[in-house]
Amino acid sequence: MTDQAKKTILIIEDDLDVLSAFVKHFIHLGYEVIFATDGMDGLKKIEAGGFDLVITDIVMPFVSGVGVVTTLKEKRPDIPVIAITGYGREPEAAAMERKADLVLSKPVRMADLKNYVAEFLKRGK
Repeated sequence: MTDQAKKTILIIEDDLDVLSAFVKHFIHLGYEVIFATDGMDGLKKIEAGGFDLVITDIVMPFVSGVGVVTTLKEKRPDIPVIAITGYGREPEAAAMERKADLVLSKPVRMADLKNYVAEFLKRGK
């Protein structure tokens, strides 16, 4: 059993194809994965806790990824957040302003995402 098998990732993404790819990828790598299909569901999962890192889309219905980042960092500033956007600089700037640890643009290279996740979790942020 690897170190990451003990780590749990919360993935919040409204594009079901992207969500499915992320979930499968991180399960395959040995992580526990919790997921939500929109920001509102993501906030419920944040309330429940039990995860070590969050990957969130920025532009989503109901509650944006910026709202997710803001709420999470108010409640648990120690949990790293990787925000992902397909909409360019404006959502990216908003996410960084709200203290996302990293913002990536779509399409995301899975190898890069895997490396960022491993690095954040290794730091024990």
